Amino acid sequence: MNEETEETTERRVALVTGANKGIGRGVAGQLAALGMTVLVGARDPGRGEEAAAALRAAGGDVRAVTLDVTDPATVRAAAELVETRFGRLDVLVNNAGITGSGQVSPSDAHDQIPSTVELDMVRAVFETNVFGVIAVTNAMLPLLRRSPAPRVVNVSSHAASLTLTGDPDGPFAALLPSAAYAPSKSALSALTVQYANELRGDGILVNAAAPGFVDTDSNNHTGFLTVEQGAAVVVRLATLGAEGPTAGFFGEEGEVPW
Repeated sequence: MNEETEETTERRVALVTGANKGIGRGVAGQLAALGMTVLVGARDPGRGEEAAAALRAAGGDVRAVTLDVTDPATVRAAAELVETRFGRLDVLVNNAGITGSGQVSPSDAHDQIPSTVELDMVRAVFETNVFGVIAVTNAMLPLLRRSPAPRVVNVSSHAASLTLTGDPDGPFAALLPSAAYAPSKSALSALTVQYANELRGDGILVNAAAPGFVDTDSNNHTGFLTVEQGAAVVVRLATLGAEGPTAGFFGEEGEVPW
């Protein structure tokens, strides 16, 4: 091991994708406050470093990592960086995601109505929200296997719940039907379970988190929860004990129905 690796292995190491703003940044800050070394994954190096610098100023051990989950070269480079500097990864938070509709409230996402949606939008959303999770998770798995307590958290949404969204009298009845964002998060739920099933024998706990309707750019700041509130459930799943659940879907209120 090089000198930097030896200096940092005592701290748990966490990687949060899409962490230069919003929920991802909130998660990074809370994990850093718990004493972890946190890698802020961001597509834009400048924005990533800006976020990391702000979190360091608050007292955290935070570094920026250039990472676009849809770009295999940056995914490989991020894994190589973690390998070289730390030798392992303890926590992976797959937070990077897109709505596909820009900065709009989900109730205004007319361009996602199934009968009229553009297939290119659906492909783009799945590329980030599903395929990107596979790419990053698989790249980081060899490093996670070296951790004594590896945790993977996939940041999802209550919109992923077929039970909730399929109830005509339920809380999501007023939302427009979606052929892109909501199905991508439902696919993420299925992916979470399949990874958990494969990895449970290795002690790697894999769960999905529903942060709730958080005030972020993705909903044009119409959410009623703070970033800190939304990040809390993600952090809890990232710090589960050995007897914690795996293959689960959780929100602040507890287990979310599939």
